[in-house]
Amino acid sequence: MRRPLAPCGRRDPHPMMTASSGEATPSPSTRTGLLSPDADREVLALAGRGPGDGPRAWRLNLEAHRRSLVHGFNVLLAWPTLRGVARYEHQERTALRVLQELRGRAVLADEVGLGKTVEAGLVLKEYAIRGLVRRALVLTPPALATQWREEMEEKFSLPFALLRSTRDWEGRPFLIASLDTAKREPHRAAAQARTWDLVIVDEAHRLKSRASLNWRFVAGLRKKYMLLLTATPVQNNLDELFNLVSLLKPGQLHTYDTFLERYVASPDRRVPARVPELRRRLRDVMVRNRRGISFVLPPRRVHGLAVELGREERELYEDVTDFVRDAWSGGGGWLPLTARLTLIVLQREIGSSTFAAAATLRKMAAGPLFGFEERERLAALHVRAAAIHANVKADHLRRFLASTDEKVLVFTQYRRTLEYLRGGLEADGVPVAVYHGGLPHPAKDEAVRGFRGGKRVFLSTEAGGEGRNLQFARTLVNYDLPWNPLRIEQRIGRVHRLGQDREVHVVNVWARDTVEEYLLELLDRKIHMFELVVGELDLILGDLDERRSFEEVLMDIWALREAEARRAALRRLGESLVAAKARYEDVRARNEEVLGALGEAAA
Repeated sequence: MRRPLAPCGRRDPHPMMTASSGEATPSPSTRTGLLSPDADREVLALAGRGPGDGPRAWRLNLEAHRRSLVHGFNVLLAWPTLRGVARYEHQERTALRVLQELRGRAVLADEVGLGKTVEAGLVLKEYAIRGLVRRALVLTPPALATQWREEMEEKFSLPFALLRSTRDWEGRPFLIASLDTAKREPHRAAAQARTWDLVIVDEAHRLKSRASLNWRFVAGLRKKYMLLLTATPVQNNLDELFNLVSLLKPGQLHTYDTFLERYVASPDRRVPARVPELRRRLRDVMVRNRRGISFVLPPRRVHGLAVELGREERELYEDVTDFVRDAWSGGGGWLPLTARLTLIVLQREIGSSTFAAAATLRKMAAGPLFGFEERERLAALHVRAAAIHANVKADHLRRFLASTDEKVLVFTQYRRTLEYLRGGLEADGVPVAVYHGGLPHPAKDEAVRGFRGGKRVFLSTEAGGEGRNLQFARTLVNYDLPWNPLRIEQRIGRVHRLGQDREVHVVNVWARDTVEEYLLELLDRKIHMFELVVGELDLILGDLDERRSFEEVLMDIWALREAEARRAALRRLGESLVAAKARYEDVRARNEEVLGALGEAAA
């Protein structure tokens, strides 16, 4: 007797039903997975509601139920519903292996740059389409939370929200939270009181210690499926590998004492033993793809475009810097956080253009953060900034663009700089696509289409450095340099990524005797940042273990009055970066020794 179709609720996590089993036959559209993103979003939004929701809800429930029966996990249904996601064999292979063999609990340990986020999104989407995941939690470092939300929404049409309050744990079925926030009360109790269908942890090497609050928090979550994303499961010793695997599948590596006895060959627990046997056990919980002979990113060439500021620009830069240094060291070395952040912004803006700095100078002169004499200085600086109408860096940029026929991405941090550049380039007859965070989503899409089409320059703020794939171009100009190196890497990642098949050129425009020159000294000459694969820099900077942000560290150096003191502090920071890079390379070698490719073909 045929079993009636019920609203799509909890099912066996790995349905393998087919039409021949006597169950309902999937519709042709479901069999092929040819579903539109809009229809897919409707199913995700309404599937599972009761009959009181009307005939449409019942039809959507039926469609979701049918999807859950299709081919088991022999094919991926998600591809036709995704937007802006290129199809790579190693990512599809990884998703299928997690779904078919690893039962939704895996460490995704691809080398950096191979798209672990896309792999996790594919697994999540497949489960969601089949009605097997209705509550999902993504735990990330604070700096990556917004990027995860944008990627899940734009590429996978998954309605994730960022954690804002404890009410979100109950009210938001798809939630992204900073691990640092989620692990502390009252969030900890609220998160662990829920049952999650899928938990994803990015940068999962932060769970390396069983004694840490991070590990105990994740271990205490009630979850059906779990994905741990990290390129470096082994950072210091093999204990960390045992701790990660124990989160997913306790006992997979035996008890801790047996693990030490069988798989650890040195007292410091850094040297593995019985490596082939260890890898066989890891294959049951881990996928690791490596960059190999069939996947090699093209070379990246870096060019410096150093300029000498004009007299008025140079004098204003020096006077603004003098004010920043006076204010930064005033008050006995203590400043309110708001004032410190404002000074950092002002120093960055004057390095971009006088147009970017002028408005901030005016607001600071009228605001309450500084005293009367300081506000008078700021007002005078604003008058001088507003009177400057030329920009030497812009002249160099326009000459560079005139020297090439390539499509070029031009990044700046500030809207006022962007608008100035836009006016100059359009006056030269250069077709420009403009992209910034203030544009509505359709206008952003149109800017990308215009750049892909007939427009030669993509002029963007930092908003264009997140989530957009622009590898149909290969030349990028950093008109100004963010003090956060990861922002620079995000920019470069728009063109130097999977799918790029041509040599990439990065042009850094910078003025001599500015803080940007210090930044390039650290990142380019010390650790050769521009030669790193996208993703590696984060692992290097994370090893610095600084309590302050990189921007604050750089500002502390720049604010020193004596030039020799600044050079000495810069040398010390450079040595720390070199040491951090050496530690990362050691970690990478250790992971290669222990993990290899875990039997998978090179990506």
